[in-house]
Amino acid sequence: MSIQIVPIAEAHIESFRACLDFVAREKKYIAQIEAMPLEQVSAFAKESIANDMAQFVAIEIAAVVGWCDIRPSWAHAVQHCGTLGMGVLSSYRSRGIGAQLLTACLAKARSKSISRIELEVRADNAAAIRLYQKFGFVHEARKRNAMKFDGRYYDSVQMSLIYD
Repeated sequence: MSIQIVPIAEAHIESFRACLDFVAREKKYIAQIEAMPLEQVSAFAKESIANDMAQFVAIEIAAVVGWCDIRPSWAHAVQHCGTLGMGVLSSYRSRGIGAQLLTACLAKARSKSISRIELEVRADNAAAIRLYQKFGFVHEARKRNAMKFDGRYYDSVQMSLIYD
């Protein structure tokens, strides 16, 4: 089967939530430990759709197997900034899907005049850090004990990509 990278649509919302929930429950790749209720995920996705935001999903058949989004900042002085979030189901990792999602999302964000993309990644997530560096993201800071899962603390790395 081939993977398609497409803008999120209402038809993807339930599958997007399931994918998000799976990645969250791994307690390693994103700060959440479970997905928000469907109503909240739906509101998040519908806002992205309505505002033509940078939010893409990787689809195999009709199932979401990964996502990437860049949420723009709302305050006037930081409207050129956006925050990146992404995840891919474990059985689909190391296939280039993250890179495809990131390529689509960055292009869309740039077309929306977002010239600074920020993210935070667990410091021990070497694969994600390598991917972000490949796209030009640079380390800005290390936050000690930034995340806590099951009583254990983890550092995180703040990274950014700036378009001239």
